[in-house]
Amino acid sequence: MSLHVVLVHPEIHWNTGNAGRTCLATGATLHLIEPLGFSLSEREVKRAGLDYWEHVDVRVWKHWDLFEAEMPRLGEPWFFSTKGTTSFWDAPLGDADGAVLVFGRETAGLPAELHARYADRFVTMPMHSAHIRSLNLSTSVAVGVYEVLRQRRALGR
Repeated sequence: MSLHVVLVHPEIHWNTGNAGRTCLATGATLHLIEPLGFSLSEREVKRAGLDYWEHVDVRVWKHWDLFEAEMPRLGEPWFFSTKGTTSFWDAPLGDADGAVLVFGRETAGLPAELHARYADRFVTMPMHSAHIRSLNLSTSVAVGVYEVLRQRRALGR
């Protein structure tokens, strides 16, 4: 059963490094959709991923359309957004053989065209305080990935 994390136009190297570390810990593949707000050769990315970065399965895509063409072969897509109407707890993230968790950039989230095209695949994380708009990107990745693993375990997968 495959698990894929997709960061669409990530802007902050620390978040990407931390997401990569989570992917390595859980056996997930990290997909980065360009443009990136940093260079992957920057020492900060590697530092955030610590000495694990070289072991992370990272795939870089020149643009969304190239990745989108490959997505059906990877698994069922789930798009994480503060604009989602379904809680990720209520979505069957772990049901399919493959799960593709898609996250937007830190300052603007996912593009409007993805919201329109995949409206029924958008999920959100509950926020109990009106003072918080969203969680940090790398935190959201970790929470989403571990929810997939929790659901798979509950299903005996």
